[in-house]
This record gives sequence, structure tokens and C-alpha cells, in this order.
Amino acid sequence: MVTFKKFLLFFYMFQFLVWDVGEAAASSRDGGNGTPQRASVPVHIGVVLNLNSTMGTMVDFCISMARDDFYSVHPDYQTRLFLHTKDAKEELDVVSEVLELLKKEDVHGILGPQTSTEDTFAAELGRKAQVPLISFTSGTQSHARNPYFIRTTPDNSNQVKALATICKGFEWHEVVILYEDTNYGNQFTSELNREFLTEDIQLAYMISISASAADHHIRKELENLMNIQTRVFIVHMNPDLGGRLFLLAKRAGMMSEGYAWLVTDSLGNFLNSIDSTAFDSMEGVLGIRPHVPRSEKLKNFEERWKKNMILRKSTGENLELNVYGIWAYDTVWALAMAVEKIRPANSSFLKLKDGKNGSDISNLKLSQFGPKLLSELYNTSFLGLSGEFKLINGQLKSSALEIFNVIETGGRTVGGGRTIGYWTPDGGLTRRLDSTDHRTHSASIKELKTIVWPGDTFKKPLGWSIPLPGKLKVGIPYKSGFTEFVNVTIDPATKKVNAAGFSIDVFLSTLQFLPFNIDHDFVPFDPEGTTYSEFINSLPNKSMEQPFDIMVGDTTILADRARFVDFSLPYSESGVIWVVKNKQEKDMWMFVKPFRWDLWLTILATCIFIGVVLRILEHRPNCNSDSVRPKRQQLIKLFLFPIAVLAFPERNMVANSWSRFVLVVWLFTSYILMQSYTANLSAMFTIDQLDFRFSQDYYIGYQVGSFVRDLLINHHHISESKLREYSSIEKYHDAMTKGGKNGGIDAIVDEIPYMKLFLGRYGSKYKMLEQRYRTEGFGFAFPRESPLVVHFSRAILQVTEGPGMAKMEETNFGPGYSSGNQLDSINKQTSLKAYNFGGLFIIVGSALVFAIFCSVPSLGPKLVNLATVYSLKCCCFLAFGGRGLRTNSMVHPADSKSSSSEKEVEMSEQIVQNDLAISDINHQSGQGNSDVLTEVHESDKNYEIRHPQPG
Repeated sequence: MVTFKKFLLFFYMFQFLVWDVGEAAASSRDGGNGTPQRASVPVHIGVVLNLNSTMGTMVDFCISMARDDFYSVHPDYQTRLFLHTKDAKEELDVVSEVLELLKKEDVHGILGPQTSTEDTFAAELGRKAQVPLISFTSGTQSHARNPYFIRTTPDNSNQVKALATICKGFEWHEVVILYEDTNYGNQFTSELNREFLTEDIQLAYMISISASAADHHIRKELENLMNIQTRVFIVHMNPDLGGRLFLLAKRAGMMSEGYAWLVTDSLGNFLNSIDSTAFDSMEGVLGIRPHVPRSEKLKNFEERWKKNMILRKSTGENLELNVYGIWAYDTVWALAMAVEKIRPANSSFLKLKDGKNGSDISNLKLSQFGPKLLSELYNTSFLGLSGEFKLINGQLKSSALEIFNVIETGGRTVGGGRTIGYWTPDGGLTRRLDSTDHRTHSASIKELKTIVWPGDTFKKPLGWSIPLPGKLKVGIPYKSGFTEFVNVTIDPATKKVNAAGFSIDVFLSTLQFLPFNIDHDFVPFDPEGTTYSEFINSLPNKSMEQPFDIMVGDTTILADRARFVDFSLPYSESGVIWVVKNKQEKDMWMFVKPFRWDLWLTILATCIFIGVVLRILEHRPNCNSDSVRPKRQQLIKLFLFPIAVLAFPERNMVANSWSRFVLVVWLFTSYILMQSYTANLSAMFTIDQLDFRFSQDYYIGYQVGSFVRDLLINHHHISESKLREYSSIEKYHDAMTKGGKNGGIDAIVDEIPYMKLFLGRYGSKYKMLEQRYRTEGFGFAFPRESPLVVHFSRAILQVTEGPGMAKMEETNFGPGYSSGNQLDSINKQTSLKAYNFGGLFIIVGSALVFAIFCSVPSLGPKLVNLATVYSLKCCCFLAFGGRGLRTNSMVHPADSKSSSSEKEVEMSEQIVQNDLAISDINHQSGQGNSDVLTEVHESDKNYEIRHPQPG
């Protein structure tokens, strides 16, 4: 093993010597230190880094490799970058080093500085001298404020959008952000807050921590976070401060199951160079960073980087490549390309004068080449190590963001961690980056690969948790009345609170549908001493001795209350109604009110019409003796006959068969009218139909602690002296029995669930009015922005839509509460109109017309006989299938006159004529011609009918 290591070390040293010899040869051709000997034009570029830091050393090495690689690929270029590197160990050294580069080195561009806190003053100096300042790190300085400032990193707006998408996808509606106390940290937090507001995500706390903060200060902040419900934390810090934070968080037990941690690129880009102990403490962390696409060029660069790092081990440095070094590499290539396109003949400078006092500004010069270089950089585009290099609005074109998960196995990507997905500006979340289909992916969290969360679990954190000791404090009203909703009993010995009732049953049922387990303690409060609204307004008060996490009971959802708390979805009926006593005064003409006047007139007209029809049908001398009766008696019978038939339904009252048909229809109609009259009259005596007319002298009752009191005063403008409060159904009834003049009340105003119970017990004495006030029903109240609201609302939907809701109502309110609706009594019983029986009278009229039409001697019998004949023929045809007709036609195909079908038609016509003749004979015999022998048909002597002689 030792021999192999020595051989490997010798092999790398040999490659390095070969590479060093090549570089020496190139330097000798260029004149050493990058100074060209040939006709190449030198372009001086400044570099400001902290070479004592790991970041500065890594970037400086990437810049050197980029320059050498570029000119080895393009040896024929006529320009050469001449790099002047300055070591700025402190932040204050940056400005002095930039000034020295501008004054003494005549640089036309500056790379750096490497931290965001130093770029503001350096960029201002570059603007004064018209020298582009190119930064490859994130910061607060923008191109809009300084056109000579360029940042070859993507915009942070994509990063905050990606964080909002992740939190929304995991249904985390409240997060905490811990950020480094710098200008860049404050700006990033402000952008993140604006984006979260658009997605309805709240920042519960924003904690700034200085880079020089002691461990005990960080530990104190973490202890405060453990006492809140939010369990989602976003960390935006440098790797040193972030590593200490996660070490302390793990020691505090905050890297366990139920917690969710997200880190930004300020920490995610340095995972491969962070301390191993800090990296182990970050297991389960989710983070985002810019995506660096894999390519053969990048793979070759990484291999050469690792070889060079092995040779530099003797210096004690532990350098790891990250995306900032790759961006610096691409930036040098972009500079070299832009310089070559310009090909400056000279690089002259002009003295810069102060416009205010006319003196030199520290001998600062004005570059004539800088504006051209700035313009050409914007036109430079190529495919670099980090992907497409193109500047838009002073920043690198936005690309995909990589979402990673910190686990022990690490990953193959630059930066460390295991990649679980990507976020793109146009496609949202996706598992893979494919140029053809990633735009079609939906921004669903299901697109990500399996995530290992803190605590080595695959279970997604809820985003919140009940703080220690871990029990939900549930406030419930402790009152004496309407215990069907909440019935609280306290054991005097153990002081244990027991609760029952409809609201409690709904609450306990919702706990079964929550995606987590919750322990709870019931804490009663007295609504008679404190109104519901006063108690709800104090619910968010954290200074209370016993702050509640949730209020359960018959709590109405109101807009005024929603300003202080958040409500779940309602679980009961909504609305406020009036209840008054039924008035029993009935007048002497109540018996005519079931039918309206038009219906009475219609019935009378129908009776007259039926009498007329019966008179016509029965007007036969041989059928009755009306001809010998006086005209007055015939007229009286005409009008009273339909009514007499109802009282004396005798067969002998009519002789004609069509008269009997009319009477059957009339009896059917009369039966329906009598039943309807009886039903409507019964309803009128049962339900009060007199309108309630409110008077200012009436006294109104309401429930103790209810919001109805303010409703009556503010909306109905009822004097407070006319209002009286009661706490139970029995007290309501006693007060209504007394009446307002005797110390009671004249009406009750309360919510529908209470009044349904009231009417269920005393329904025959009271009624509900149509006048209502809209409310949203009963719901659970939570402190504002509580994460419990969403989960309880979903669980309430499952409870109310399930089969157990009706059972809970019947258990607490009695049978019939769900099915029987006492609100039906507010629909007034009105008199029945003629229109309600229009169809019935149409049937009666049609039957009368049909009977008259069929009773005409010259037409009716003929139609009946013809219908009979054709009915018989249809039956015969169906029975024999027309076989006889087909046989005859086959035997005599040519003789159509002698066909059997024609004979049958003639026989049928003969039968009809004979029937008509019989009818005529009977009619003549009824007039006294009893001995007349009638010849039926003159051409047919075979048929004759003789009327029998009497005796």
C-alpha cells in the first residue's frame, strides 16, 4: 500500500513538472509573468482577494488556470490579460487596494472583491474611473445603481421564488428565518418576505445573528425558538457561522424528527468544504444552490484541480472547488474574449478632476478603454464550465437551481449533498433537467426524490408542533344553560374537568381525522362573567396566565371576532332568527278560508254546468217524468242535483248510462276537493297565520354572553332597556309565558341551533319568523396565524360529511333533530286557489263534453258501433294473422270483385246499417208504435225485426 501511494505521488509530481515546464516555456515566450514579448497588446486587469482565506486561495487558483487555459486554446490572439493580484486581508484593505490598482497599475477592469460587504465602495471607485468592477459573489450592489458594476452570478429573485415554492408545496404556512447580520442578509430577508406574502406564507420570526456572535448568544436564540409552534427554519449565513449554528442546534435537540431546516446558496455552495463535524450535524437539511450542468469540460477541469490540490497538500491548505471558483473561471474567459474583440491600440488614461473644488481626486485616472470593455462584455456569450454565460441587466442569466438533501452518502455534484430535484424559472419543481420536457412539469412537490429529514426519517415535518409540555390547552365555556352543546363538570376532589355535549363531540371527532396526535387539557371559562367576544379578543394575549391554543364550544363565527382570532370552518347551522308566541284568535269565518274566493266560484260554476249536462242527457220522455213536473221544480233540480248526488248516491236518480259516467267523474272530483279542504283547514287551526308586528313596547330576550345583544342595539336599534338576558331554555319559556308587560318578554332573538332545541320542546306554542340575520355558524377559534386552523378545518369537513354527524345530533339533542326541521313553520299556510286544481277541472270539463257528444242520437251510437266493429276486426286480424285474406287472393288472383276481403267489408257495413235500423225501431217503439213491422233494408229481404206484442 505504501509503495502504491508513493508511486501515485510520484506520478502526480511528474505531471505537475511537465505542466510547470510547459508554463515556463509559455512564460518565456510571453516574457514572464504574462508579459508578452511579441506584438501582443497587454490589457491590465486587477484582482482583489483575501489570499489568507480558503475562498480567496481557491478563486485565485481558478483565475490563474482560466487565463492559462484560455491562451493555450487561443494562442493566436493578439491581446493578453495581464493580471495584478492584490491581497486584501481586511475589509478596509479592499478600498485601498482598489485605489492603488486604479492609480498605479492603470487597470481597465477589476475582479473582486470576494465578499458582499466590500463591493459598495469598490464599485463606486470603478464608476468614477469608468472601470468595470466584476464580482462573482452575491451582494447588495446592483447594476441599476452603478452601470460599471457587473455580477457574474444569478439574481437572488429566483432563489426566493424557489424557497416559496418548496414551502408552499410542503404546506408550511409559517417559517422562521435566521440570517447573518449584514446588508446582504437584510436585503435577502426583505426579498424573501415579499415573495412569501404573495404565497400566503408568514415569517413568524426573523432572527439576525452577527458573524462574531458567541455560542451562548446563538444558543439562547435557539432556546427561544423551541418554545414556539413553528418548526420550519431557513438559514442564510456564511459557512463558518452556519456550521456553528447547526452544531448548537443538534446539541439542543432541534435536529430531530418534526423539524425542517432549509439553507440558501450562501451555505449550500460550501458544503464540500465545511467542517466534517458541522456537516454531520446538518443531516436531513434541505437546501438550494445554482445548478452546474455536468460536462466533459467540467469533468476534465475537476480532475486537474484535484491533481493540483494533491501537490499543494504540503502547504497545509484544504481547498475544495465550488461554484464561485467556476464562475471566476468563466469570468476570466469572458474578459479575454471581450478584450480580443476590442483590440485596443493603446490604453491611455485621463486625469479625473473633482467637479466641486477642481482638485485631483487622489490622482485617480479616467479609463478610455473601460466603457468599450463594459459594452463588449454584454455582447459576449459562450458555453462555459457553469453553463451558458450571458449577462442580462448586469447579472448572469438565470438558470436552474439545484435542490439537495444533506445525508451521509454525500453526492457527485459540485458543492456536496444529494441532489433530489431542480427548480426552473419556467417549469417549477422537477426531478430531472431535460431540455425537451422539463418545461411541462407541474410545480408539484411530488416531483422531488425521496427526502431524508432530520431525525433520520422519511416522514415529512408538519411545520409546527405543540411546545413543551406538549398538551393543547382547549378553552371551553362553563355555563348552566344550553348544556346540550357544552356541559362542563368539575370533580371537587380531583379538580378534574369533564366535558360533554355536541361541540365537545365534534372536537373529539376531528382529532381522529388529524394527521397527527394531539394531547389536550380542557380549561373552562365563565361566559356569564366574560362575554364570548371579550374572551375571544383576549385569546391571542400571550401575557395571560393560561393562554389558550384553541377555543371549543358554541362560538359563532363573526367578522368582528375574526380581527383577533382565526376560525375553522363551521360545523353547525347558521343564522339568527326571531321566535314569538302563536296567537290563538280565530274569527267566525275561518271555515271559508281554506279555499280562496275564485275556487269557491269555480266549484259553484262546475256544479251548475254538471246539472245542465245531466239535464240534457236525461231529457228523454221514456226515462223520467220531468216533463210532467212544473218548470220551477225542474230548475231547482238543475242546480241541486250535483249536491244531492253527493248526499244520496242512488242509482235510480239517473237512467242514462252517460249520466252515470258524468256522476262518476263528479264524485272523484268532489272527493279530492273535500280532502284538500279538510287538510288546509286543519293546518290553519294548528299553525298561527297572524303576522308578528314588532312594537317598541315589546321586550326582547337573548342569551347570556351572546353577541345578539350588540346586534339588536346596533342593527335593529332596540333600546337597551327593552332587552333581557336568559341562560336556559326553561327561562326562555317562563319569560315568554309571562309576557313583556308582566316582567317577561314578547320575543326571543337567538341563533338557529338554540331555537331548534327550544321549539323541539315547546314547538306548539311558538313559531319562528322569516326575519333572519346571517351568520356563519359555530366554529373553533385559534390565535391568529395558528397552523392548526388548516388541519382542523379539513377534519371538520370529514366529520360533518360523515355518517356520525347525525348520530351526535340525536345523542345530544334528541331524536328527530336532524330530520325534523322546525323552520318549516315560518312558511305561511295560504288559501287554496282555483289554479291549484286547474288540471282537475280540465279533466271534468273534458269528460262532460265527451258525454254530451257521445249521447247525440244521430252521431254517438254510430261512432260507438264503428269503434266496436273496427276493434273486432283488429282482434281477428291479430288472431289469424291475415292468413284467410292471403289464401283467397291466391285462389282468385284475377277476380278482385269476389275477394273475401271485399265481402267482409260489405258484411261489416251491413251489420252497421242493421244496428242503426234497430236503433230507429226502438226509438219509434218508445213513442207508442209497438205493432209496426219494419223492413230493415229494401234490397235485402232476409233481415227483419219485429217488436214483440205486449202480453
